[in-house]
Amino acid sequence: MVKVVKFGGSSLADANQFRKVMRIINSENDRKYVIPSAPGKRSAEDIKITDLLYRCYETASKGEDISELFSKITERYNGIINDLGLDLSLDEEFEVIRRSMIHKAGRDYAASRGEYLSGIVLANALGYKFIDAADIIFFSEDGTLDTERTNEAVSEILKKYENAVIPGFYGSMPNDTIKTFSRGGSDITGSIVARAVEADLYENWTDVNGFLMADPRVVKNPLTIGKITYRELRELSYMGATVLHEDAIFPVRRANIPINIRNTNHPEQAGTMIVSHSDSYDHQHIITGIAGKHGFSVITIEKDMMNSEYGFGRRVLEVLEKERISFEHLPSGIDTMSIVVSSDSIEGRRERIIEKLNAAVFPDSVSIEDDIALIAVVGRGMKNAKGTAARVFKAIADAGINIRMIDQGSSELNIIIGVSENDFEGSVNSIYQEFVH
Repeated sequence: MVKVVKFGGSSLADANQFRKVMRIINSENDRKYVIPSAPGKRSAEDIKITDLLYRCYETASKGEDISELFSKITERYNGIINDLGLDLSLDEEFEVIRRSMIHKAGRDYAASRGEYLSGIVLANALGYKFIDAADIIFFSEDGTLDTERTNEAVSEILKKYENAVIPGFYGSMPNDTIKTFSRGGSDITGSIVARAVEADLYENWTDVNGFLMADPRVVKNPLTIGKITYRELRELSYMGATVLHEDAIFPVRRANIPINIRNTNHPEQAGTMIVSHSDSYDHQHIITGIAGKHGFSVITIEKDMMNSEYGFGRRVLEVLEKERISFEHLPSGIDTMSIVVSSDSIEGRRERIIEKLNAAVFPDSVSIEDDIALIAVVGRGMKNAKGTAARVFKAIADAGINIRMIDQGSSELNIIIGVSENDFEGSVNSIYQEFVH
């Protein structure tokens, strides 16, 4: 059996966390390939290494002295090395990074050095081979991942080593400059490696016991999800659930590799298993999870006999396309059509959009309503349970909250509800209480 294991920034925040990570890796011979993040915060007041690197680069780009900022980075890593008792010096790497920042090697280069240095330290501590992600993870000219070239390169080089550490978050461009994924991109690196080595399991270690049924900042002590499908995870991640970078799903999903979300601080917990397909579900908890996002607007178009007018919807969407505005949902009625969009995407263009819609479809009225929050209720068990939607709506109504929009996916995997921003937390708690307690 082959396991690829990724550890987040909180899992590598200091020497004590490094020890926990090493114990986890050494406890099973199957954990062969390790993807580390840069050290995260040691306390609420602390600064992540990646953020320090960004600050360093911004300071250097202004021609200002970075000595004080850079010393905080070197002290952090040297502290970890000394505490672990390693025979390792990063002085050469520090000097290369410092000079590269002064000579403006690029913001992505600067940001990636946290993972790079973590990888060197962890490889030394474990006695594993260190492989620079820049040598095996490749981006195309347009900045997108060169999937097949990367898969071949990772597969080829890792065949040579039984154990290896590959830093997360970055790769290289065709001109050999460093390119990073978006924040949280170490999840993607782990997924890429898991696919390339045909792993049996991809373990993603973080600081929570698994994927929670709701945001703990909104719902007090939400339950952990035991099993979730890739499709459910995709829905919840898109709507704001943040345990796993949503782009990390695709490489392993293609290879049918399950992901296990685990807690570095509580390795005895089973965590959440993410699988490609599952017909089973917890009959006590029909829904898998609840997630939501803020900052939406609803463009509502009304016109009598809209439903019998050929090409009406196409002409509406052409207006948005020409304005380069993507939509989230399209709930509609016989004589009404609503388009849910990000409020930021229409800022400064509202009057022009209304004018163009009037010219395109000659509606009876067009209006834009702001301050909408979207809530997704997701669960593979919903399609087999009668009255799920009614229970969702009743829970919100009983809390004295008005529903502004309803949209249910054709797969019956999710129900999307729009409410006023001020009613967001109350709605999520009401739904959670209805289905969990």
